[in-house]
Order: sequence, then C-alpha cells, then structure tokens
Amino acid sequence: MIFKANRGQTSYGELIGILLLDTNTPFIQGDVGNATSYQYPVRFKRIDGLTPHRIFAHDRSYIKGMIAGAQELEREGVRAITGDCGFMAIFQKEIQEAVSIPVFLSSLLQIPFITSIINPKAAIAILTANSRSLSSDVLSAIDIKNQDQIVIAGLENTVHFKKAAIDDIGILDSDAVRSEVVLAALNIQKQHPNIGAILLECSMLPPYAAAVQEATGLPVFDYLSMIDHVASSLARKPFTDTIR
Repeated sequence: MIFKANRGQTSYGELIGILLLDTNTPFIQGDVGNATSYQYPVRFKRIDGLTPHRIFAHDRSYIKGMIAGAQELEREGVRAITGDCGFMAIFQKEIQEAVSIPVFLSSLLQIPFITSIINPKAAIAILTANSRSLSSDVLSAIDIKNQDQIVIAGLENTVHFKKAAIDDIGILDSDAVRSEVVLAALNIQKQHPNIGAILLECSMLPPYAAAVQEATGLPVFDYLSMIDHVASSLARKPFTDTIR
C-alpha cells in the first residue's frame, strides 16, 4: 500500500482536536485537558490569552485566535474539534463555519439530546463553574430554545473549586473539589426534585461525574460523554458477518 503525506501535517493519528483555555490549572485524569482521559489519541491547542476570566466575561475578541487554532488542528489531521470550557459556546458557530470537520466546542451542546430522552416535565440541572456567566445569551448562541426546563447551580462561591478553576492558582485539591461538587448536586436536587438528569458544564468536572451519579442516582452528562460520543462516530468498530 502506498501512502501520501499531507502537506503541513507534522504528526498523524489524532482523532479529536481540543482547544484549550490559557490556564495554570493542573489537569488530572478525567479532565478534558489530560490525554489519559481518552481511549483514542487527541491533540491539544492552547489559545494564548483566553483566560478563565476572559471567557467568563464572554470576551469575543479572541474569535480570530480560536479560528486560527481550529484551522491549525484541522491542518494537523484531527477529524473533529472540541473545547475545554462550556462557555466556548459563544464561538461555536464561527468555528463551524471556519473548518470543514465537525465542531462541538461546548458541553452544553448535549442539552437538546438530554431533553429528548427525559420526561418532558423533568428539569435538566447544569452544574457550572460560574452561574453568573451562564446567561441565556450563552445558551442562545447554540440555539438552546427551551431554557425554562433548565436549572443552574454555580460553583463560583466554593472554596477549593474556585481557587483552582476561577482564581487559577495552579493547585487543585481533588478530594475537596469532589466534596464541593457532590454537595452542589445534592443541593440542587433537593431544591428541584423533578430533575431528570445532570449536566456538568466545566471541563474540570468529569473526574467527579461518578461521585455525582452515585450521590444523586441520576444520569450524569459531561464533556467526556460528549467527546466519546462524537469519537465513536469517527472510528466505528467493524463487525464480521458471523453468528456465535
């Protein structure tokens, strides 16, 4: 078999490209920014200057940097592009138009799917890094229409999560953060007993999804559930025509 090089491509085989915020956060296993979180190869691209504070402020001045980063990932051969912050929803449409491969920047893109599988009278609870920043404008940017079905709990007033994700101090106490995330999930479940599913907005939260699921008994969606779903469409398992 003969293979031909792709001009400008320096490595091969990465399935998913991931646009990263410019942070000092340690990415533990399960975090979107940790390559061991995946059963397939991924490629990362940091968007210099796009800090947590700027994304929480919906700073769209970084759209050119996001487009350039996405186009670089496409040139390097990835087959789909995601992000590491749910608030990247504000860039979703522009990045879709700038590349020719699938783009799914925000974990919030799962909302229509979740809505379609739970009881119509049930609510979707979103645990977010910053509830003050998760405005209707962010949801509207990805065409989330039935926002009345959504209830939101923010982690911006916690101690340990805030230090790691918002203050960006470069230190993460994962046990303490797990406790804060589970408590937030239990509190919103108590306030809204009709919750049918939980969506973890922040890319730092997948390591705690199992604990949230166990504590609440609810389906839990996060960035990894979305990325794995898209990845499965890009690398399908072949089957043989046999019966055993």
